[in-house]
Amino acid sequence: MPTRVPSARITAKDVAERAGVSISAVSRTFTEGASVSERTRLKVTEAATELGYRPNQLARSLMTGRTALIGLVSNHFANPAFMEVFDLFTRELQARGLRPLLANLGEDEDGLAALDMMRQYSVDAVLIATSAPPEGFAASCREAGMPVLHVFGRAGRSSPAPVVTVDNVAGGRLVGEAMRAAGRRHLAFIGGSSHDASTIDRGRGFSDAVGSALSEVVHAGDYTHAHGRSAMLGLLDGGSKIDGVFCADDVLALGALDACRERGVEVPGRIAVVGFDDMPLASWASYSLTTVRQPIRAMVLHAIERIVAWTDGEGSVPRSRLFPCELVWRDSLPGPR
Repeated sequence: MPTRVPSARITAKDVAERAGVSISAVSRTFTEGASVSERTRLKVTEAATELGYRPNQLARSLMTGRTALIGLVSNHFANPAFMEVFDLFTRELQARGLRPLLANLGEDEDGLAALDMMRQYSVDAVLIATSAPPEGFAASCREAGMPVLHVFGRAGRSSPAPVVTVDNVAGGRLVGEAMRAAGRRHLAFIGGSSHDASTIDRGRGFSDAVGSALSEVVHAGDYTHAHGRSAMLGLLDGGSKIDGVFCADDVLALGALDACRERGVEVPGRIAVVGFDDMPLASWASYSLTTVRQPIRAMVLHAIERIVAWTDGEGSVPRSRLFPCELVWRDSLPGPR
């Protein structure tokens, strides 16, 4: 048997010679949907296995016009609550033979750099994974001919792209009803940016449920521990008489809990704190945060399935979908007995 060539140097020509077929037969074997006899396919795949051959993805993309790249765009890469989201997206895309191309909007305020990257690498589609992308970003992706789906966005007739998200208004309402049922009468809401869709909708649902009991609304800025801590310290040091705080995100809530510890404020004795997301840290004994759980895995899988079907031409533009959420009771607001 011929000496095996190191896998990094194996080419389609090597496989063709081993299998006794043409180079074009090797190419057709590894091109989905291409015409090739079962006998030839078997000879090629056996030779490829023996040699350790892997098809050149770049060469394949030149033939098919598809890169198998899916743009994954977000501005939450520093937020630990999103680590599960990114882990799921990357693993599930790779399991389908696709490759995520990550674009960080953190310093890209208008999204032009991210858009340019998506176009340069000819991604097959774009998944936006943030509730606050730059204005017009999704529309620009569509105008550039890229299928785009917005995860964690706000569904509505004016949305430029299909949206996969949780029912944020209902989630905020759940928290408000729980606060009132627990006898909390002087409430505050700590959100992210005043322009963030999730903050707006979660705050609206909370306000609808508690009415005049909502006495303080703070837009902390980003969904970070530091912003949550600072916002809570502002309420405590400002003499606020609140006995319950709903934070629009778990990271903000963890910052708020730590601020209460710094000031010696008992939780939930004096102030109850509730978050949103149910990130892994929320269940740690040192926080035991009552929070709203998003069905993250179901949302991510749905988004990937819809965008893959869309790009494969197996379906029309997907419809937006709103997922339900649930309240998870822990110590920061004890559940009903």
